[in-house]
Amino acid sequence: MRRLDWFIARRYLASRKKGRLLSFITWISLGGITVGVTALIVVIGVMNGMQEEIRGKILGSTPHVMILQHGQSLRLADWRSVVETVRASPGVEAASPFVVTKVALFRTEEYTQVADLYGVWLEGSPDDAVTDMEADLRAGIHDLGPTESGLPPMVIGERLADRMRIFPGDTVTVMTLESMRYDAFGRPIPSIRELEVTGTFATGMYEYDANNMYVPLEWVQGMLGMRAADEVSGLGVRITDPGEANRVGQALRVELGFPYYVESWITQNQALFSALELEKLAMGIILFLIVIVAAFNIVSTLVMVVVDRTSEIGILKSMGMTDGGILRIFLLQGLSIGVLGTVIGTSLGLGLSWFLDTYQPIRIPPDVYFIDRLPVATQPGDVLLIMAGSMTIALLATIYPALQASRLQPVEAIRHE
Repeated sequence: MRRLDWFIARRYLASRKKGRLLSFITWISLGGITVGVTALIVVIGVMNGMQEEIRGKILGSTPHVMILQHGQSLRLADWRSVVETVRASPGVEAASPFVVTKVALFRTEEYTQVADLYGVWLEGSPDDAVTDMEADLRAGIHDLGPTESGLPPMVIGERLADRMRIFPGDTVTVMTLESMRYDAFGRPIPSIRELEVTGTFATGMYEYDANNMYVPLEWVQGMLGMRAADEVSGLGVRITDPGEANRVGQALRVELGFPYYVESWITQNQALFSALELEKLAMGIILFLIVIVAAFNIVSTLVMVVVDRTSEIGILKSMGMTDGGILRIFLLQGLSIGVLGTVIGTSLGLGLSWFLDTYQPIRIPPDVYFIDRLPVATQPGDVLLIMAGSMTIALLATIYPALQASRLQPVEAIRHE
């Protein structure tokens, strides 16, 4: 009997001379499911890709955890003893000091750019570095060694260099915006130094490439008057699992106690990733409406089949087919549309996602989206959830017309003809 149910369901899906419109409506329902599933897989993959891409760019230049010290100067004293304590903590892989300050960068007298100047501790091996950028600097991929001019070396972001027409070997001037001295009249006197640009870097993160500059740690300490006391801005920490940054940071805060406090990369970028998650949810809901619209097409298709095949249903029931058999016929018919549309849509979605990720035909403005391409990261869990949701909607859409068909009385159904 189950084979008979499936045989009749397939016949009802096809058109006949008397009802060619039914086949067309079936194709419309199938197309709606296919388009909805395809769009969902591609868009959710793009949102996942953007999250992973931005996360990777941030972690490439930002420590997983930063340890800072309370105080008006926001400086960390006696950092050498603190770093040993941090390195011995569970979950910590590496720790190193850093100095960061805002400076005004001069290339010519006509143009000035405010940028972030980072002092990097170059001692130790690249494997002990806190970030990918620090590892590259220690490995010499970006040169911070002695210069021919004798000036301190500096590596500058590629987009910042392009904006100011700076090339390796050029001399630039930086002026501090903090730790200023004052003259006899109480006027601030900034610290001004010349540096030689030894190279440029590109992280792919627009904000970093357009604002960041790196120099040896001891040079920034001297410029800010921190070298005598051997002070730094804070400690950067790399942990085993970046996703556990808040938990590890909290444990470090408890272990170190006052006056130290901890900031994780998750806390620093919480607003950005919350916005991405909200956008992903909104896009998923909007696109899932396409599948729901397609489900209404399934309802209309099955209702029209029931009306068109009423006499045949009556004949089948008069020959002994039960209400459950009729119910299964229409459930199989609706599920066939849902399953076939879901499978085709999934295949198209995965294929289109692979094409977008491999050939990268779509470029986006990096100053708006932080990245310059459209990344796609398809996660199996999301694909399975989309497929399950699509087939569930298709199943729910078949229940009403299937119940109506199963409740038809044989005599009334045959008389309908």
